[in-house]
Amino acid sequence: MKISALLTSAGINIGLCVLFWSLYSILRKQPAFVRVYFGRRIAEERRLLREAFILERFVPSPSWIMQAVKCTEEEILAAAGLDAVAFNRMLVFSIRIFSLAAILCLFGILPLHYFRRNMHHLEIPSEQLHIFTVSNVEVKSRWLWVHCVVLYIISGVACILLYLEYRHIARLRLLHLKRATPNPGQFTVLVRGIPKTTKESCSSDIGDFFTKYHTSSYLFHQVVYKAGKVQKIMTGAKKACGKLDPSTDTTLDQSCKAITYRCCLCGASSNSLQLLPNDEVVQNIYNEFLNYTQECAAAVVFFKTRYGALVASDLLQTSNPMEWVTDLAPEPNDMYWSNIWLPYKQLWIRRIAMLLGSIVFMILFVLPVTFIQGLSQLDQLHQKLPFLNGVLKKPYMFQLVTGYLPSVILLIFLYTVSPIMMLFSTLEGPTSHSERKKSACRKMLYFLIWNVFFVSLASGTVINQLNSSSTTKDIAVRLASVIPGQTTFFITYVLTSGWASLSSELMQLFGLIWNFIRKYILRMKEDTTFVPTFPYHTEVPKVMLFILLGFSCSVLAPLILPFLLVYFFLGYVVYRNQLLNVYRMRYDTGGLYWPIAHNTVIFSLVLTQIICLGVFGLKRSPVAAGFTIPLIFFILVFNQYCRTQFLPLFKTFPAQDLIDMDREDERSGRMEHIHHGLRSAYRQFPGTEDIKLDKILTVGNDEDQGEGHSSSEPSEEETCQDKEPRRDLSHPTLKGLPVSRLQNLVTSIAFLWTAERGLFVAH
Repeated sequence: MKISALLTSAGINIGLCVLFWSLYSILRKQPAFVRVYFGRRIAEERRLLREAFILERFVPSPSWIMQAVKCTEEEILAAAGLDAVAFNRMLVFSIRIFSLAAILCLFGILPLHYFRRNMHHLEIPSEQLHIFTVSNVEVKSRWLWVHCVVLYIISGVACILLYLEYRHIARLRLLHLKRATPNPGQFTVLVRGIPKTTKESCSSDIGDFFTKYHTSSYLFHQVVYKAGKVQKIMTGAKKACGKLDPSTDTTLDQSCKAITYRCCLCGASSNSLQLLPNDEVVQNIYNEFLNYTQECAAAVVFFKTRYGALVASDLLQTSNPMEWVTDLAPEPNDMYWSNIWLPYKQLWIRRIAMLLGSIVFMILFVLPVTFIQGLSQLDQLHQKLPFLNGVLKKPYMFQLVTGYLPSVILLIFLYTVSPIMMLFSTLEGPTSHSERKKSACRKMLYFLIWNVFFVSLASGTVINQLNSSSTTKDIAVRLASVIPGQTTFFITYVLTSGWASLSSELMQLFGLIWNFIRKYILRMKEDTTFVPTFPYHTEVPKVMLFILLGFSCSVLAPLILPFLLVYFFLGYVVYRNQLLNVYRMRYDTGGLYWPIAHNTVIFSLVLTQIICLGVFGLKRSPVAAGFTIPLIFFILVFNQYCRTQFLPLFKTFPAQDLIDMDREDERSGRMEHIHHGLRSAYRQFPGTEDIKLDKILTVGNDEDQGEGHSSSEPSEEETCQDKEPRRDLSHPTLKGLPVSRLQNLVTSIAFLWTAERGLFVAH
């Protein structure tokens, strides 16, 4: 590929970035799109924009960039959690290491690549990209020691930065453990594989087991029920009630007069069914509801202290490892209830099946990647698509097809990967949303490294050169020789998947389009309850892939480094803005994504050194190759040191800190309050706590209304006292229909099938 084709691709992506960033700075000021660009702040801070006409709203401004850059790490930690801080540190690490690599490689290595051969050089736009790679260095060149020295400097500084970042995240994780608000998950253990007995309920078995073997620390337990259909009914009812909740909507008619309607089926008035307002009925409904659900071999067990829960979760409870399996429970908002009831003995089969499915999917994806790599070669493009010969004769079409089209096609294919990997991770049976997202993150990382890096290198050039007599040494040597030539594709991939995707993330294209369709075409009310969470399973692998490309190409083809640096700087601004304004933190893993990033960086460094070792062998430089071997062992030793020093803090909690926290809570008298809060922390059926039967008003019959006020009907003085609107507000599309009564109706229908004849009184 010529430099002109690369400049064409860069120009297209720069134009898209400028366009999207300008549109974003305008659209973010429009009240119609405030829920798209400020979802987190509206949900947590209860802020809205005024709908006044201001000229500034229609003028692009960079003020949001300054706000994102000036934001401190403490503010990110408070708004988005430790996971967001760990992700931000990945970007900071990348900016630091590749800034150094860019200075060393662009000013130290790139001139060696360009001027080493005695050849006639064309103008820069007409030059081929391989002129700027290590392939332009002569065999047995004495200047290859510069590559070796730069490789040592980059690897050493990367290890120092990795150590500092790992230590920083580990310190923040300990502070996250000691946060002021107690975490119910530290007192809770998830028990699975409970053996069946002849008793009617496993609840008594759980109580007997933990009372007998954990007498001093056991508090109480909560059985998990298999009730998927019931959960769907309750979730739907809760969403319906939330959409009809007028407390946060200022567009509703603030009338306080309750109007009743006759049923269109039987003609009865709206109070034909009256729910008795007493606590005994509430408990009967809840007990009857649980009777209709099916118990499963899992439970949530609560302990008196954090240390007691930690000990119970780490111990092997019985001689059969498949029974009474204990783990620390996730946070209440992190619980994935639909997977907890899965039989524990099936989980290993599910994991193997999903592993095989992921491998098969990765292998099948080789076909489109190979096709895309074939398109990047002009001679193959002429053979496979001969009808394009006339079109490709035009210079601008040639530059567009070879410099922009392959990476765009690959990016379109990659959009289908994330939902499939998330599905695989869900079917594995994780017990928490964060565990499912981390599993999908690992699968996406393996997929991108395999298909975007290795398959892109192997397809076409290497595969055509190999034969049945090729040895492992031949494969390594030829792989080292093809990497500088594939830098062209990697640069265009950084432009499209990096720069353009960041602009798309900033614009929130999918959310913007859906908001427009929902609001202006379908005429539906905005869903104020839904605020998305940050997609770590897609963004972390993407950043790690670019780090791999940066390390592997820095010494061999340093022309990629400026494009990577621009991506990391843009990502630093965009992701901070999105974490502060758009995405909401529902759960936090405590920085568990950082070990994934650390391992990926170590893998990238070792792979880079192996590739450089192969290149030095091709160039017949035994000195440079000999000095590269000890560097590989140094990186491996450093990785083992970090794993020993920091990784245990990310696998479990230190007992010393937990005991100190327990003693402090007992000394201050907060432990009793914490125990009381545990009883309502984990709700498998959260809708049951929202039914407040003692506050349901009964609307009298039409005849009673003609005579006077019913005993259950509010008087005029009560309804209009202090001119304050009551919760009996009317929906704008249903004039006069009391929303609070409709909310109670929806909630009652959700539990209607559990009620017995004595629970309802007909009038």
